Amino acid sequence: MSRKEVEDNRQRIVEMNTDKGEVTVRNPEADVREPPKPFTFDSVYDWNSQQDVLFNNTAAPIVDSVLSGYNGTVFAYGQTGTGKTHTMKGQWDPPEMRGIIPRAFCRIFDKIDETSEQNFLVRASFLEIYNEEVRDLLSKDPKNRLELKENADRGVYVKDLTSYVVKSVNEMENVLLAGDKNRSVGATLMNQDSSRSHSIFSVVIESSVVGADGSQHIRSGKLNLVDLAGSERQSKTGATGERLKEATKINLSLSALGNVISSLVEPGSQHIPYRDSKLTRLLQDSLGGNTKTVMVANMGPADYNYDETISTLRYANRAKNIKNKPKINEDPKDAMLREFQEEIARLKAALEAQAGGVGGGVGDIPMQMLSASDDGKAPYVKQMSNKQLEEVNRQLEQQKRFLEDQENMREEERERAAEEIRKKEDALARERREREMLASQLKAMEEKLVVGSADHQEAMQKEEELMKAQIELDERRAEQERALMALREQEEVELQMEEKYLSIQEEVAAKTKKLKKLWNRYEQVFASHVAPLILLTNGCIGGWTAGRNAAGFGLPFLSGLMCRR
Repeated sequence: MSRKEVEDNRQRIVEMNTDKGEVTVRNPEADVREPPKPFTFDSVYDWNSQQDVLFNNTAAPIVDSVLSGYNGTVFAYGQTGTGKTHTMKGQWDPPEMRGIIPRAFCRIFDKIDETSEQNFLVRASFLEIYNEEVRDLLSKDPKNRLELKENADRGVYVKDLTSYVVKSVNEMENVLLAGDKNRSVGATLMNQDSSRSHSIFSVVIESSVVGADGSQHIRSGKLNLVDLAGSERQSKTGATGERLKEATKINLSLSALGNVISSLVEPGSQHIPYRDSKLTRLLQDSLGGNTKTVMVANMGPADYNYDETISTLRYANRAKNIKNKPKINEDPKDAMLREFQEEIARLKAALEAQAGGVGGGVGDIPMQMLSASDDGKAPYVKQMSNKQLEEVNRQLEQQKRFLEDQENMREEERERAAEEIRKKEDALARERREREMLASQLKAMEEKLVVGSADHQEAMQKEEELMKAQIELDERRAEQERALMALREQEEVELQMEEKYLSIQEEVAAKTKKLKKLWNRYEQVFASHVAPLILLTNGCIGGWTAGRNAAGFGLPFLSGLMCRR
């Protein structure tokens, strides 16, 4: 709980069982005999959870899959003031307090360093949705309204959105910090630095890999890191004027997101209302589409947040049943890496052609071939090698010295000869500048690519170790699930043995209530463990799991749609 909640003697009504992945919420106004409401997720994280544990369990598998060519999304949802921004961004210092976004930056470039014989092109963009307007946080005028477009190849995208090529963690952090300065925030009674907009930091990672056919293939993955604005009530936040207008728009877009989630999990639903808000349009592929998605749901533990907490839990409980259909994005038509590679190849070919030349040896170049054209250029200079150019330059210097030594030459002839030499020197100087420019362009293009530094054998060994560790993790999780099921069955048996009733009517009422409780638990278990059986993390080979994972600060838990082998 926050310091103010402790000072106000608020009661904690939420319990987190991190071992079982359970959240239970007690209604502070209900009869004492009413049992707490239970919810089950992939993982839950309480106030003692560490940022690195949360990241490694929930977001790291998504980041890894993006490097392999999948799309991935991590988004935080919850009531205002429950720590969504802390979960997604955290604090820069000390480093252990950093959230999912900065840790994802490190993960991306660490994984690139572990590869071999691959080129990567990494681009970053940053936008916000404020009052249903899409704004480019990296633009010179961040308040400019951008348009959403859609086509078959790219899906939904933002027209004219600024994108920067980045080559390191520091460059990526600079992009984030630059955009954060333009973010819309404001104070409310619930949160001194409340986010008044939804923000989406996107990283596009393109890589060049050798396919089974032996040729180079481009893979492109997009990572969306989303910090949603918090749902809020006017009576609690004290919102008026502009703040009230912002809150209305925020709640409308979150309501649209809830409607999309409900439609996706409702059997036989024919229409998914993605177009009801800018947020749902941009997250369209993340919900029921070609993306591996993790939902982080943050909630407050204090008694006066009961309604919002229950709402968040139900929201996430529905979201965990969404089934996405992720696939590797191979050889996309709009891949920028392909354009870079083609331009690099063209520049290299031009430089090699100029450096190699097409004529005979230096001694075969007669001086009369250097007669200048009308525009002062020697048209065949480009066909000479660098050595030939140097030889021609040496010969021109000899001619200049020869002219200076000719005392008997008429002034008119001397001027004409000197002009010829100047034209030839200008042509050579232009050619040198063009070649230097080509070399500079080539260097700049090559520097924008990030290349893995690991030895090929070492990279293969790490991949094998990762697969082995993943299999062991899967086995441990399956064993934990079996143990939990056995424990729950034992608890139910013991509870039945301990219960005594004063009358048949009391026994009937109690057992009817218990039956309803067991039926609710059955539905949760079926949704979480039976229908979607396999939790995927890196390369999909099964169905989608119900989500159960979360973030630290407030009482976050996480409902996820992640992939694993």
